[in-house]
Amino acid sequence: MEITGLITAIVFGAIIGGLGRAIVPGRHNMSLLVTILVGIVAAVAGTGVAELIGVADTSGIDWTEFALQVIFAGGGVSLLSGLRQRSTAE
Repeated sequence: MEITGLITAIVFGAIIGGLGRAIVPGRHNMSLLVTILVGIVAAVAGTGVAELIGVADTSGIDWTEFALQVIFAGGGVSLLSGLRQRSTAE
């Protein structure tokens, strides 16, 4: 992987992770690094699912793929926030 690919993954991870945090209500005790990592994983998962259902390569902006990525990021944020709250409550 080249440095430009790494920078692109971090930037898109931050955007997707931030949007994922925005769609999940409540406070999230997650660092910026965790948000970026959730966004990167969600972007990869969303792209994989989009390829499976045949909507990854369309003309113009791939809105369905983007929506899947944000949904996966929201799920990741929700999951990690719930796990963190449960571990601090014990």
